[in-house]
Amino acid sequence: MHISDGIIDPGISIGALVASVGLVYVAGRKVPQEEIPKMGITGAALFVVSLIHIPFAGTSVHPGLFGIAGILLGKRAFPVIFTVLLFQSIILQHGGLLSVGINSLNMGAGAFLAWLIWRQQRMPESLRAAMAGIIGVLIPVFLMVVEFHLSGYGLGIIYLFSVYIFAALAEGVISLFVVKFFRKTKSDILA
Repeated sequence: MHISDGIIDPGISIGALVASVGLVYVAGRKVPQEEIPKMGITGAALFVVSLIHIPFAGTSVHPGLFGIAGILLGKRAFPVIFTVLLFQSIILQHGGLLSVGINSLNMGAGAFLAWLIWRQQRMPESLRAAMAGIIGVLIPVFLMVVEFHLSGYGLGIIYLFSVYIFAALAEGVISLFVVKFFRKTKSDILA
């Protein structure tokens, strides 16, 4: 799901990087001290889970856990996602330094919408958890497909979206089980 450097126009990539740095500042201001460990643990989970590559339909996918990040961190998910993507680009060459901004915006949008779904108290918690996991994957993939199409890669890139539908359903199940686990253990992490 990472866009590599050179695929998107450099001007757009630089603009997205500037916007991302601004969002990191806005979303990361005045973080209460008790949230910092939760942000660190979530960031570590996002980093590690990206190392699990699953061959599927001629490509490979990996979990992102952006729905979980949105559920656990709310708007604070964006600085965590940005930091994880920065480290992934430096250490693992996932994406690239120039594309950290556009990747952060894509994946951060998924986490943000997952958080908005999670906050809808009218829906049952299980449904909110599963929907957050699904949206946490589909939104970044949708944005990436649009960006690729606008960059001249044609409509064939829509195939990528169809592959990630299955990944999104799997993440919905993962998110559901993670929330149920935290409830069962009476963890205050979901507070």
